[in-house]
Amino acid sequence: MIERKALKTLLGWKNRQNRQTVLLIEGAHRVGKSTLAQEFGRAHYKSTLTIDFSTITEEFKSLFLELRMDIERLYQYLSAVFQVPLYPKESLLIFDEVQCFPPARAFVKHIAANASFDCIETGSLLSIKQNIDGILIPSEEESLRLHPLDFEEFLCALDERAFVDILKDTYASLRPLPDAMHKKAMRLVREYMLVGGMPHVVDIFSQRHSFAEADFEKRQILDLYRKDVGRFARGYQDKVMSIFDEIPAQLSTHEKRFKEIPQESPVFIQGRNAALKPRRYFFERQATNR
Repeated sequence: MIERKALKTLLGWKNRQNRQTVLLIEGAHRVGKSTLAQEFGRAHYKSTLTIDFSTITEEFKSLFLELRMDIERLYQYLSAVFQVPLYPKESLLIFDEVQCFPPARAFVKHIAANASFDCIETGSLLSIKQNIDGILIPSEEESLRLHPLDFEEFLCALDERAFVDILKDTYASLRPLPDAMHKKAMRLVREYMLVGGMPHVVDIFSQRHSFAEADFEKRQILDLYRKDVGRFARGYQDKVMSIFDEIPAQLSTHEKRFKEIPQESPVFIQGRNAALKPRRYFFERQATNR
């Protein structure tokens, strides 16, 4: 298992007194949201019941909607279907890929109010913001943004915890590393830059030390992202795809055609307003015609 710093955040959420919230772990595809929630459940609860809403049947959806107003019966049904015993205050419910079934996301407010079990949701970043039609996002939902592994987590995944301690001590004391240690640190930095921080890719690299196999897995993830781009950029697929495909080449050039703009900057706000103009014009015309 790859140890994630986010586990401390989850534990702090679990141990907070008088808490009446559920936790939503959101992030890009394949950053380890589901794995993090399941490992947390195994480590800190007597039982963990996981519902993957990307694979449930229409029959299950119908029963969920039918029983959601009787929460105790719903708990009994879930325990029977998934063959997982539920212990009050000692069991964790995981609503995995909750964006695939928005009514489940709206329902978590009742789980929080009932307070019999803790509940964690996971959702892919773009989909979780898109699939909200017909639901009221619960105020009882806390959010945790999960990112790929940082350099420290990468080193721990490679079983270099002792070296992490050396780097921290050296940084805190402002002392230079010995030459041998410095060469090792630079080698590990280069490996991190080549392998990246996606947990599954890092796990494969830590076991086999093969850049080729790590690169294959990364290309699979990139293909998944390209499909997401095509799914959400309706009407602009070709333009968005061309920008997406050009990112690696742009990163390697001195003069960049694209750059990140903070959301609070006037340039970002102006661009966003320009993008919304056609929609505003349409609604203004509709109102005028009435």
